[in-house]
Amino acid sequence: MVNTLSIVTVGAALAILIGIAGVIVPVLPGTTLVVLAVVVWAFVAQSVLGWWVAGACGVIAMIGWGLQYLIPGRSLKSAGVPQRTLVTGALAGVVGFFVIPVAGLPIGFVAGIAGAEFARLRRWDQAWPSTRHALRAALMSYGIELSVAMTMAILWGIAVWRVVF
Repeated sequence: MVNTLSIVTVGAALAILIGIAGVIVPVLPGTTLVVLAVVVWAFVAQSVLGWWVAGACGVIAMIGWGLQYLIPGRSLKSAGVPQRTLVTGALAGVVGFFVIPVAGLPIGFVAGIAGAEFARLRRWDQAWPSTRHALRAALMSYGIELSVAMTMAILWGIAVWRVVF
């Protein structure tokens, strides 16, 4: 007989996989989906370990959300990319997200940085270093979010192993 915990465990595993896919392809709120899946699983599992893992995942997610913007932002500032250029890149990323449904956010961000720097410096060879730094920062941000999602998935997997089996 299949019990509720087994069904929720399978559902949480699917939600975590979809969340990780949402980190890679920014259509879904990846990290948020992973945290919610772990919390729902912990609620159904009613185990102390499950609640500890859910709390740890919440803390890890919050730290990740902060680092995901702090570290690339500092990298861009230290590279000399002006705040106005970053705002332009962010706005272009939002527009790109709606124009190109899957890959528009990073494409729009990098294109916005390139356009803003070209408008400021009037030469592509001078605008390219800022664009390269923006691309590196976007990849760094994705890497941080993916690392956070994978860490939470591993913690959850350990908890499932201890609670269910």
